[in-house]
Amino acid sequence: MRDHPWRGVRSRAAALAACALTAALVATGATPAYAAADTERPTTPGAITVVAIDTTWIELTWAASTDNVGVVRYPVGAQFEDNGAQYSTDTNSIRIEGLRPSRTYTFSVWALDAAGNSSLSNPTLRLTMPPGDDQPPSAPGQPVAYDVAATQVSLRWTHSVDNVVLDRYEVFRVDAGGALTLVRDVSQYPPRNSTQIGGLTPNTTYTFVVRARDEAGHLSPLSAPVTVTTLPPPPSCTVRSTVRQWSDGFVANLVVENTGTTAVDGWTMTWRFWASQQVRGIWGATVVDRLNNSYLRVRNTNRNALIPPGGSVSLGLVATGTQLPEEVTLNGGLCVVADE
Repeated sequence: MRDHPWRGVRSRAAALAACALTAALVATGATPAYAAADTERPTTPGAITVVAIDTTWIELTWAASTDNVGVVRYPVGAQFEDNGAQYSTDTNSIRIEGLRPSRTYTFSVWALDAAGNSSLSNPTLRLTMPPGDDQPPSAPGQPVAYDVAATQVSLRWTHSVDNVVLDRYEVFRVDAGGALTLVRDVSQYPPRNSTQIGGLTPNTTYTFVVRARDEAGHLSPLSAPVTVTTLPPPPSCTVRSTVRQWSDGFVANLVVENTGTTAVDGWTMTWRFWASQQVRGIWGATVVDRLNNSYLRVRNTNRNALIPPGGSVSLGLVATGTQLPEEVTLNGGLCVVADE
């Protein structure tokens, strides 16, 4: 096909006209509308309303946002306690599935435009899903007491079983006459089956039971009770040490004296000990564990459990590292460093 004789002329004329328009815009400082950046945020979506709901899903809607260019999507948040999830829709409604019966969720919606400008979040909607659970949890296992001290005790127990999901454990002190006093609430987010109870009186006997509660509010039977006696008040003590040290290790001999007026019958000691250090040898005591990877805890042997008032116990340690035994405690009481 033969070119029209005016085609090239019109093309050149159009190009010249475009150049002239661009030059005029530059000269006057004007900017084409389509080139302007969008910095205006959309309006806040309307209040959230529930269209339909069941035990594990919900349909929500809200009044649409407006924007100078256009809203492209609505992020939707669903928050339960410290756990949250985010969903997205390009309309002003959404169906969210996979929720849990009886859980209380907080829903929020905001709008985004194509430039990434975000609206403010609308007023949140907080609601509890319908119950889908009609079975209580099983009873927790009988608590076991450990790390018993003068004013605190730790408890652990076997988990309850529930057909949906556990919400928390309730730990009770059994008072005179069988009355129950709640002393600890153990949330199951994340799951835990142990707790520490403080504020106790030294040399006193306590009884504790545990009960489970699921997310629908159903309560388990009480666990079997555990009875424990707290230790006497921490003894007063002094410690003397002799140390022979080398570049990456040492041997230490400790003499711990009971400076109180009551005999110590069975003891544990702790002292500063780094996580990277290793025990190469110990005498006069037996290693129990490491507290928070910062302290070594030891206990008496069969031969030196009793420390009478004014009496003392000797023990020794060979270990790697450069942290020497410091902050020595006897049954929870901090020992004073004796004058040499």
